[in-house]
Amino acid sequence: MKCWRLYGDQLKVDIDGVPAAVTAAEIIDTIVEGTSPLEGLDPGKSGDAASLRFSRYPAVLSGVVEERSGQNLPAVILAVRPQFGGSFPVSNAVLHSGHVVANGSWYSIEQSSLDELRALLTEAGVDDTGRVLTFGGLLALKSAASKGLAVEDVLPSGSEATLRFVPPESGSPAGISATLFPYQIDGWRWLKFVIGEGIGGLLADEMGLGKTLQVISVLADCGKKKLSQTLVVAPGSLLENWRREFAKFAPSLSVLKHHGASRTGRYADLQKYDVVVASYDTIVRDQSLMKMIEWDAVVLDEAQNIRNPEAIRTRTVKSLPRKVAVAMTGTPMENRLTDLWSIMDFIAPGYLGDLESFIARHEESVDAAQKVEPLVTPLMLRRRVSEVAQDLPARIDVPEVIQLSDAEAAEYERIRQEIFDEHGRAATLIALTRLRQFCAHPSITQGAAKTAPTGFTKFARLADILSEIADIREKAIVFTSYTEMADMIAGYVEGQMGYFAATLDGRLPIDGRQPLIDRFSAIEGPAVMVLNPKAGGAGLNITAATHVIHYNLEWNPALEDQASARAHRRGQTLPVTVHRLFCADTVEDVVNDRVQAKRAIAGAAIVGMQGRDDDYADVIAALERSPVRRGGR
Repeated sequence: MKCWRLYGDQLKVDIDGVPAAVTAAEIIDTIVEGTSPLEGLDPGKSGDAASLRFSRYPAVLSGVVEERSGQNLPAVILAVRPQFGGSFPVSNAVLHSGHVVANGSWYSIEQSSLDELRALLTEAGVDDTGRVLTFGGLLALKSAASKGLAVEDVLPSGSEATLRFVPPESGSPAGISATLFPYQIDGWRWLKFVIGEGIGGLLADEMGLGKTLQVISVLADCGKKKLSQTLVVAPGSLLENWRREFAKFAPSLSVLKHHGASRTGRYADLQKYDVVVASYDTIVRDQSLMKMIEWDAVVLDEAQNIRNPEAIRTRTVKSLPRKVAVAMTGTPMENRLTDLWSIMDFIAPGYLGDLESFIARHEESVDAAQKVEPLVTPLMLRRRVSEVAQDLPARIDVPEVIQLSDAEAAEYERIRQEIFDEHGRAATLIALTRLRQFCAHPSITQGAAKTAPTGFTKFARLADILSEIADIREKAIVFTSYTEMADMIAGYVEGQMGYFAATLDGRLPIDGRQPLIDRFSAIEGPAVMVLNPKAGGAGLNITAATHVIHYNLEWNPALEDQASARAHRRGQTLPVTVHRLFCADTVEDVVNDRVQAKRAIAGAAIVGMQGRDDDYADVIAALERSPVRRGGR
């Protein structure tokens, strides 16, 4: 005996208690039209079909990517939308049958929506219950949703969209000579996961949270996916910093700094190293060489350098053969949404669609940014200092080694030789003043021509740091010994960046200092105070600032630490990030070596360590250090 029976939301033929699937066409012919009834069934409604309404108009099928109660992984929940309004959840069985019963009515499914959704779910590897089993599948569904295809994404944004797929793991990265904070361990695990998926990601932690160490950790230990040939692309001024960080944290990795006139022109020479570090400009000049290697990974530091999709450097970097890509920046979007599109297009080409269609879908607005955010966050890990403050020490020291340009190095060498010719081995610390001034800015050296502030590599890096601090709406105090330098910094911040800036040094009467600090502290948002490290004495308190920048280092570590304590003292509720900028292979490098050595000897008891003219070994070391003779490896 045959009759119509409902099994969930599926209408089937019951044959002696056994359900048999039928097609939408068979139901239409038998019940709706009554033209070609199925054998053994009377035309018209019978059994469970008698209580149903039958629509002659097909319903549109779509899927919604959302959380499913009691499950860690997200799921695709199917729904039908009839022609005359409403939306009703349905089971995954509709994908196979092509018809469904919803809200007391039977509908066939529009073929185009059925075909589209079937293809999407197959591509994404969604199982029969609707679960999204892989991270790549989730990305495929999110990308489809952004392009207006047959799925909608309502998952909450944030890194948890990715972290749910990261398998639990204990331990620290192998081969790393450092103790990572818990959030850095999470960052290493996250990077290892996205690289293992063959996708890559954007590490967008705020300044001071150790993005470089996290990336070096995954290059040293990427689990089962070995990275034998990695290219790190960074601004030229940071290449030496990268080389030193690798030597410090991952000494087992062989690293080549591919830079300067003596760099190799043979790709076989590059393949001898685990990691090649090169500047954006060098990548453009040597692109034919760089394209001869299929890199296991290409890492971009300060990835905002490719925010302009049409720039030559952007197109060149994106054309590099690579298995995975990693980008690092604390400012993933500076001005417009296309900044973010360009970085994401490097990490996952095609994920956000082509540029023209992206612009068409996402006009510049807050609403558009909110629509883009859930798309981007699975591939972006961003932590703020305030979020991980409990893991951090009260003070975070960030040394930044600045590599001079070739022209700057040549001019430094000229001055160094002049001093050596004049003083020889009878030189004193005072005789090195011209070299120290040059490392602050060539314009402040005696008789030098005045040039634009950012025309000097070190100042350009300072501008980048201050810009990133301003982006997170925080304040900074900058220390420099030179009044002309202080005026240049304050003038740049107010004139070019448009934020409040002031100088505090011996030119300001003592009774005028606290009112200036009060004004600085009362400002909501970014502001910069430029101080002489000797100014203010022990009573000066500037806890409104969460960043301290030592623009030129002091011979005396006690003076430097006393200056840092202006912000890092009782009353400060957030960790203070202390940036120390110094030029590689110059007098400043020697100053840094001296300061660190004296700290190591004295431990915490640094009071009384003074810089003296008779520190003969330091003077000789400074006079013999030359940026034009740097090793580069």
